[in-house]
Amino acid sequence: MQPPQHATRPRWWTELPLIALIYGAYTLGRLIVRGDEARAVEHGLSILRLEKALHLNAEHPLNRLFTHTPALGIPADFIYASLHYVITPAVLIWMFRRRPTQYRAARGWLMTSTLLGLIGFTFLPTCPPRLLPAVHGFTDTMAQYSSHGWWGGEASAPRGLGGMTNQFAAMPSLHVGWALWCGVMLWRFGGSRITRIAAVAYPLTITFVVMGTANHYLLDAVAGVAVMGLGLLLSRPLLRLAERVRTRFAPASSTTGSSIVSAGCETSAGERIPGQRTSSGTRAEADDGAPSTAR
Repeated sequence: MQPPQHATRPRWWTELPLIALIYGAYTLGRLIVRGDEARAVEHGLSILRLEKALHLNAEHPLNRLFTHTPALGIPADFIYASLHYVITPAVLIWMFRRRPTQYRAARGWLMTSTLLGLIGFTFLPTCPPRLLPAVHGFTDTMAQYSSHGWWGGEASAPRGLGGMTNQFAAMPSLHVGWALWCGVMLWRFGGSRITRIAAVAYPLTITFVVMGTANHYLLDAVAGVAVMGLGLLLSRPLLRLAERVRTRFAPASSTTGSSIVSAGCETSAGERIPGQRTSSGTRAEADDGAPSTAR
């Protein structure tokens, strides 16, 4: 028999340590790449050279459009600085509350992909287009329109908190990767035309925004999609492994006996307290055949 749904529902106090694990890995990666600006710039220029060889150049026209059109650039900066941190947790909580059966697989996919992205940030620090020398033709729209929002000149962090971010976390783009995850969840489990439209529009919007604001290259976005694909492939075996470990080291429960308090006891008509039955089904009388009414 399958366990009831409420018995398999994950608990928030078991989910918080996983969030702490992700943040700890991000913090460690930020500390490792600190001061490695020269290598990050070289990686960024390598991406530009590769895109030029492939005849790709989506970043420059989008960045010029956002720079010269405040009606597009300012909303794009707000989207970049906020939706990444709002929509993804909102979809995760929605899955936790409304789709508990599918939640573990969805969370496992998101976490596996995020850890893969953090590995990329750590071992392949990449300078985003906005931090390249001006000769390469990019404008930091976050700095240009900083007076309209809460962010400063250091990515999307609030003013004075730029040191809490990894400025070289460009490859892969988890903005795009997380947006793709949200789109898949909304498409599969939303169940309405509006959620289907949002499932397509949100990842596409984030892809244009991260390039137009000069925070990511086109290949960063492609790498973000690839990381999500790899995370999907790895998440299922990792979840099975985690379940086996949890089952092996979980405290042994008393499964040999019945969970019913009155196991082995039956109550006859008119009885308030069950009498113990023998294996043959007859009552074991304690008083040499005393009638049941005397009890």
